[in-house]
This record gives sequence, structure tokens and C-alpha cells, in this order.
Amino acid sequence: MAEENGQKVGAVLVVGGGVGGMQASLDLAESGYKVYLVEKGPSIGGVMAQLDKTFPTNDCAMCTLAPRMVDCGGHLNIEKLTYSEVESIEGAAGGFKVRVRKKARFVDPDKCTGCAECVQHCLVRNRPYLEPAGRPAAEPLPEKVDGLRQIVDKYRGRRGAIVPVLQEAQALYNYLPETAVRYLSEELDIPLSLAYRLATFYNAFSLTPKGKHLLRVCMGTACYVKGGKRLLRASRRHLNIDVGAVTDDMQFGLELVNCLGCCGQSPVVTVDEDLFGYMRETRVPELLRSYR
Repeated sequence: MAEENGQKVGAVLVVGGGVGGMQASLDLAESGYKVYLVEKGPSIGGVMAQLDKTFPTNDCAMCTLAPRMVDCGGHLNIEKLTYSEVESIEGAAGGFKVRVRKKARFVDPDKCTGCAECVQHCLVRNRPYLEPAGRPAAEPLPEKVDGLRQIVDKYRGRRGAIVPVLQEAQALYNYLPETAVRYLSEELDIPLSLAYRLATFYNAFSLTPKGKHLLRVCMGTACYVKGGKRLLRASRRHLNIDVGAVTDDMQFGLELVNCLGCCGQSPVVTVDEDLFGYMRETRVPELLRSYR
């Protein structure tokens, strides 16, 4: 860029559309220069657009960023090259030649209104995953298949019933066996990927065998202070298992819970849905015997 007869000629390239790049572009554009703002992302804003507050002033990030984004978006001297990357730079100071690669969007930016309909109906991004039809001949039917058939008959044809289906299967086996999940997926035409995504997201589901009874020891602040750690130690000793494991006879599983909301009765343990407050480690053996 340079000045001839008091007139600014040439152009300026600013790489990076974050808050710094936008402010530099605005300052240069207000000075009369043509500015090319190159951003590798699909839109300007940078990392600051992902923040809630800024350090150290704790100011609202979007309140700081939004005015600059609006000014850059509407300034006649700023040409935004989003979804683009600089490939090469040649020349010397004041006379650079820059090669910019602009990646395909498959959307006409001149016609885009920002409605996001293209995202919802994109056939590439939302390509469905279809499980192979049929069950391999070598794969046996799951245990308690009669109970699974009752679940299938109950929910066949009902949309959005994947969670109740998994809940009833969990109640049938006390966990979700792989063969049972595959059977329900095929019989109810539910994507196997969706079934496993839900089964691994919610703590109520388990893909590993669980004990007939689940002992939970609360380790919230009140319970911890009043002996929760001793209760855990006693439970591990009498069950001879660690947290997350199951006894050999499949009778008990052991878990920790951050808080049961019963701080007034601390320390607290639960067995299945039963709650026991003011618990002491000497009562643990008696409690376990009552559930065997």
C-alpha cells in the first residue's frame, strides 16, 4: 500500500478474523485502505465468540465482540474472505502478492439469509447410518428372549420409545447385554448407534453386569465428615470388592454417590431404593445379611 497525491492506493491483507484482526481491519478501513480480512473458519469472531467472560475485567465477551463483528460485516472497505487460508506470499514490503485458497461452501453466500435450513437438510452431514440387515447365523438369541419379545410387542410401531425400551430391558437383565440391545435394535428398527449412545450416556443404564442389589455410599460433605469414608471401607471389606465391582455371587454391587440430599441423617447409604440414615460401620454386616 502507498499514497499517491494524497490518495491511498493498494490494499491491506489481515490474517485472522478474531477480535484483534477485526479491530485492525476497522482501523485500516477507517484510514481509507481497502482491507482483505482472511479467516480460516466459516465466520469471523475467533475464539472470543466461544467465551462468556473475558480476563481480567470479567466483561461480557459478546458485548465486546458483537459491535466489531457488525462494523466489519457492513464496512464497504472490508472484504471478508472466510473459510479461506493463505497459501503463499511473494514480493517485498509494500508490494506483496498473496495467494489465498477459498474453500468451497456449496452455498451461494449472496443468496444466504442465515436461516440454517441447509444445515438441517444437508445430505452429507446428516447421512443416516444403517445397520446391516439380518442377524448373523452364528449369533445366538439373547437369554430371556421371551421377555424381550414382550417388550418388542409392547413398543412396536411407537416412535421415540427407545429410552423406555432400554429401561425395561435393563429391568429384565439388571443390565444391558450386547445381544439383547442388538435384538431390540433389529426388531424395533432402532439404529444400533443410537441405542448405544443412550446406553453409555445415562448412568441409569449399564452395559456390564450389575449385582442384584446395589449398595451406594454417600460421600457428600456432611456424610464424609461424619464417617462416610469408614462406611466405604467397611462395605469394601465385607463385600470383598472395590467400588464399581460386583460380588462373585452377583448379589451386590458397590458404588459411590456425591450427595443423596439427606444431610440431616448423615452418614447415609442406600440399598436399591431403600435409604438408611445415621449409619455406622458396625451395622454394615447386618444390613448386607438382610438383603442376601
